[in-house]
Amino acid sequence: MLKIYFNTFLILSLILLSSCDLKEKKGVQNPQPNIIFIMSDDHAFQAISTYGEKLNLTPNIDKIAEQGAVFTQGFVTNSICAPSRAVILTGKYSHINGKVDNFQSFDWDQENFAKELQKAGYETALIGKIHLNGLPQGFDYSNVLPGQGLYYNPDFIENGKKKRIHGYVTQITTDIALDWLKNKRKKDKPFLLMYHQKAPHRPWMPDSKYLGYFDDRTFSPPANFFDDYQGRPAAATHEMGVVKDMDIAYDLKMFDKEGEIKTRLRWAFKGMYNRMDEEQKAKWDAYYDPIIKKFKEEKLKGKELALWKYDRYMKDYLSTIQSVDEGVGEILKYLDENGLTDNTIVVYTSDQGFYLGEHGWFDKRFMYEESLRTPILMRYPKEIKPGTVVDKLVQNLDFAPTFLDYAGVKIPDDLQGLSFKNLVNGKEKNWRDAIYYSYYEYPAEHHVLRHYGVRTDRYKLIHFYYDMDEWELYDLKNDPHEMHNVYNDKAYVEIRKTMHKKLDQLRSQYKDSDSLDQVNLNRYLEKKRIKKKEIVKK
Repeated sequence: MLKIYFNTFLILSLILLSSCDLKEKKGVQNPQPNIIFIMSDDHAFQAISTYGEKLNLTPNIDKIAEQGAVFTQGFVTNSICAPSRAVILTGKYSHINGKVDNFQSFDWDQENFAKELQKAGYETALIGKIHLNGLPQGFDYSNVLPGQGLYYNPDFIENGKKKRIHGYVTQITTDIALDWLKNKRKKDKPFLLMYHQKAPHRPWMPDSKYLGYFDDRTFSPPANFFDDYQGRPAAATHEMGVVKDMDIAYDLKMFDKEGEIKTRLRWAFKGMYNRMDEEQKAKWDAYYDPIIKKFKEEKLKGKELALWKYDRYMKDYLSTIQSVDEGVGEILKYLDENGLTDNTIVVYTSDQGFYLGEHGWFDKRFMYEESLRTPILMRYPKEIKPGTVVDKLVQNLDFAPTFLDYAGVKIPDDLQGLSFKNLVNGKEKNWRDAIYYSYYEYPAEHHVLRHYGVRTDRYKLIHFYYDMDEWELYDLKNDPHEMHNVYNDKAYVEIRKTMHKKLDQLRSQYKDSDSLDQVNLNRYLEKKRIKKKEIVKK
């Protein structure tokens, strides 16, 4: 009888142990939440179907919002790639963390939120595009693109060792992220995964399986596509127009084998094309060669050429996003299949907004809405109700303190962002009423002047300086597309005074000043080895 009881106990014990082992394989539920921070590059909110613009469908990205929260007023502090990433990591403005433009070095020795999570017991990984020089610090594992990265057969730097990987960059980045989740991380620790895609960054080269994906549509440009910039001299200085600045070969893929289409950036696209293997080239040529042939035959001019450029731009840009959305779906599926969904925070965002023809532009940089505003979607089933809408002013400055807050880690006193944890759960009663923005990368590509400004729920004040001393004021309720600068309008005198006061308050709060702007300009000029007098017109 004793032997029977013992055998029964042994069998039950083995079943229990087997069950526990299965649970571990499905994902250990740590008391601290896991964090997956998904960021793409230049993904305009207009190109996420959750935001209702109807340009494309992004069902997997949308799922994050449907099962969690969508932020309707997410903004950046400096709309350009590397500085935005530095702000996200450090929770500090560009003039504080030192990365004010794409050219200056980033100091990895300074604190970042990944380092803080490591100290709190998190396993951390950074995969994909980071666009910050040097070996990443704060990560147990890193496998990143050097610089901007390439779409086809890209190089990756795995824990400091560079190697080329055959394939398409978006899928490769997803595969590396999944491999880390499945095979490389320690399953008994909470984790932070920063999963960063290159797409849809210029020059918008789709994966071969998505070539022609939008060919059944003709995209009509926004109403202000042919903007004349009246009353906005700073906007008129740009070099990022779809019509006049978009390169036919580099941006729009009219890279003819005969070499008859000669453009300024043809050489750059040639290098990317030659990186493909023969099979990749064959698929690429099968799609683009007929388009090139037709383009050369039609010899479009004027408005017809402008509309053709816009349509071609949108087809390529949106096609690269299909791969991004597909990758998000693979990550969410892994979480579901491994019992990790409930205890994992998932955030989807972009490093900034992007112009999809608004004001006639592509690219970003300006403080106008499409560049300033960035998508933010967030899911955490334990605490966030499905269908939550957050309409407060949130910035990329806020990610670092938010993640630390959720992890139960003390937020360092020198972080300049705010945790939006209580915004999402509806407990926050005293949130900011304005955001501050600053852009430094001038003189440089696209010729966007240096500027800073303040935005509230309704109004926006911008100051363009150095080459120009111009102020712009917008009433976003009456003029959501920012076509009318009302700075000198008598009806807005009191609003102007209020906005100037708010701007001064924020510059003081965030420790910014004209003297710092001058220091950063001098550093930039020194880096580029250009004398100030040669390019700054007083």
